[in-house]
Amino acid sequence: MTSQCSNLIYNFNHENRQSTFRRAHYASARALFAGPNPFDIVNLKGATDKANPVGYKIGEPIVFTLRTENLAEVPKDNRYRVRWKRTGDDGLVKEGETPLKVGETCVVTTKMDRAGFVRLEARVVGGGGWWVQRSKPAPGCENWYKEKSVFFDGGAGVAVDQIAMENPEPKDFDAYWKKQKARLAEVPLSAERKEVATVGGCKVYAVSIACAGPRPATGYLYIPEGAAKKSCGARVAFQGYGAYLQARPDWAAGPCVANREIFLEINAHGYELGHHHGYYDGFFKSINTSGKGYVFNAKENADPDTCYFNGMALRVMRAIEYVKSLPEWNGKSLIAEGGSQGGLQTSWAAGLGLGVTLARPSITWGCDLGMPEGKSGRLRGPWHIPYGKGLDYYDAVNHIRRAKCPVEITRAGLGDYTCPPSGLALYYNAVPGKKSISWVQGSEHGFIPPGENQVAVLGNFKPTGGESKSQNASSSVK
Repeated sequence: MTSQCSNLIYNFNHENRQSTFRRAHYASARALFAGPNPFDIVNLKGATDKANPVGYKIGEPIVFTLRTENLAEVPKDNRYRVRWKRTGDDGLVKEGETPLKVGETCVVTTKMDRAGFVRLEARVVGGGGWWVQRSKPAPGCENWYKEKSVFFDGGAGVAVDQIAMENPEPKDFDAYWKKQKARLAEVPLSAERKEVATVGGCKVYAVSIACAGPRPATGYLYIPEGAAKKSCGARVAFQGYGAYLQARPDWAAGPCVANREIFLEINAHGYELGHHHGYYDGFFKSINTSGKGYVFNAKENADPDTCYFNGMALRVMRAIEYVKSLPEWNGKSLIAEGGSQGGLQTSWAAGLGLGVTLARPSITWGCDLGMPEGKSGRLRGPWHIPYGKGLDYYDAVNHIRRAKCPVEITRAGLGDYTCPPSGLALYYNAVPGKKSISWVQGSEHGFIPPGENQVAVLGNFKPTGGESKSQNASSSVK
């Protein structure tokens, strides 16, 4: 994710790590070696003793085993260790160190006396207590926060079916959304559609769809060339958090042709496409009413009508409505997908009775939005929205419990504290029908450790594929 969003989340993650692991100084291991840095290709992986890392009972021992990958031998010219820290939803903190070894290098045993998640972070450190540094970002981090240390960030879940929401659902939740649908219906469905390219057998259009709220729904539409009436399924994708200009997702052309699908990717904001950078600079400045990023205004979040999410949700509804109006749509298959903020928008699409036939959210943002400032004590990262009661109308958990289609959660990271695993567990538990979730050990929000990892796929729905390429705005640029 190369965007202002990635820089923002990097800063929060970096600050969190600085406080998590106090160290004497920060230096590169490369300076210690005459030749290539031997840690450039080394990974630190972890797994629990149970194949299902979220299947522990209260009080049951949890055993983490950490191992090194691609470490031929431990360098002899310094004293290397694995430094670890255990935190969790129970508030318990423990730290320790073990000598660095080839293969299995560290075993940490813990437990929890309440429902929730344990987090285990670990780093390879040198003799002076500094983090060992690669000469380049860790594999898998290149487009995230460019972490160079040799690290592990994962966890385990305990009695996850007993985790409770911080705040009850608003009593007028359904009435509120009935009102929003009525607002949308007052604006006739119409769209400006401009053909901009032909890519891989697809006609590509820039679209602007009239919508209630402050702005239209805008994005890029792909339709296989020569598609007959009612010959194509449809897929609508939503983007992650960020203030950036949407680029054409031309990667979608191949799957569109192969699967005979219409594809629409809208941006979250409804800005006009095809303008100069000065327009976008001014636009993103105008929506940042808190100085900390859009949606981060506590006063606006107190009322669902003034919350920034209101216009975004209206655009989601209108985008789905528009795709269903296209003559090429077969009237049967309608997939909604996206990651992080895109997962939140996917939840709205699935829960608002729009006719979605499959929801494919990933690392969903906005699960239990009241938790960071509540009394549950569950672990969270430093990046969270200032809570106001208006946010409860947009909470992903409240929406996904109304889904009438299968929900395929394509990734949930056990080291993701941008979208904490406790919220993802609540989200999964709330799905009323067919569902699946892929828990990935060692995965942070924008990072999946390279190679094989401990993965637990749970549920009664067979996954259809990997994450949406629209997740975290991977199709976008600054």
